[in-house]
Amino acid sequence: MKNTTVGIDLAKNVFHLCAANGRGRVLWRKKVTRQGLESLLAELPASTVAMEACAGSHYWARQCREHSHVPRLLSGKFVKPFVKSNKNDVIDAEAIAEAAQRPTMRFVPVKTIQQQDIQALHRVRERLIHNRTALVNQCRGLLLENGIVIRQGRHHLQRQLPQVVENASGELSQPLVVLIRELSEELTGLNERIGVVERNLKQTARNIEPCARLMSIPGVGYLTATATFAAVGSGSDFKNGRHMAAWLGLVPRQVTTGGKPKLLGISKRGDAYLRKLLIHGARSVLISRTDLGSPQRWARKVAFRSCSNKAAVALANKNARIAWKLLRSGESFRPDYLDKGGGGGKSKRPRAAALPGSLGPRRFLPRSESRS
Repeated sequence: MKNTTVGIDLAKNVFHLCAANGRGRVLWRKKVTRQGLESLLAELPASTVAMEACAGSHYWARQCREHSHVPRLLSGKFVKPFVKSNKNDVIDAEAIAEAAQRPTMRFVPVKTIQQQDIQALHRVRERLIHNRTALVNQCRGLLLENGIVIRQGRHHLQRQLPQVVENASGELSQPLVVLIRELSEELTGLNERIGVVERNLKQTARNIEPCARLMSIPGVGYLTATATFAAVGSGSDFKNGRHMAAWLGLVPRQVTTGGKPKLLGISKRGDAYLRKLLIHGARSVLISRTDLGSPQRWARKVAFRSCSNKAAVALANKNARIAWKLLRSGESFRPDYLDKGGGGGKSKRPRAAALPGSLGPRRFLPRSESRS
């Protein structure tokens, strides 16, 4: 049973299992309940247990480790090519076992309870922000229908809602005033709940030592630091920082045919939420008016020969690679990390020279200054 691979098709109550030997030959198939799976994992000799990365997979992976098994989590898109003919739970379990035995297969890192708790905070915050945005848009739309125009932006709406609720000019009917007052109270409640979640994330970032080190990277705050730790942990599942950046989809998508390589836009694979935070953090570095030293100078050089969007992605790629280095080595951030490797590539079309301390071209300057 040493080289046995057990594929499990996860569900809520009924699970299907398929065991295969080192040659891929099916040894047995079983159908068990949730309680039966826990008993089976305890009785089964040490084996490789493969599952699709889905709801509950990280929990079962931790249970496998407790019983000396080696858990393997696979992305569903890598399992699909191994599904033969018709699709059912038994065939899915067999496909999972077969895919896990491939020597070049890539697996999903298993999260700890702490990582999942941090991820849960981020997911709740994203949902609350989504609800708040929808509420703000609805309030603005209702007021616009009654001739009251409010500038775009949540803060402008929150600043003017008290005046709207007072209805001093009598522009709104009494039922609508009551409705707007209720929506205003709901918006205040959402702001308070989001504030509580963000305070918890800030406290978590201060208490976890790897997150505190990550926050020393320019463009990485408590949100990006905690999201990175929740997604990759210690970074041991990646061979190097380039693999982590590729996993996050911060590298060009490649299409090669006939020996002619062609690089397209970024692949946008992996964790879209973490990729978004890294790119937004890079943008904050680019638009910062304070001199952040090496990161700002390096990113401005990329923007000079390309564009600001490519510079933001290039800096996000570099920050992801630096984050992997800090997680793996336990070191603190050093500015010279940003002087090593990485770039956005030169643009084929020459661009106008940029102003010192900005990303804008010189063509907006007077002719006498642009020649200097």
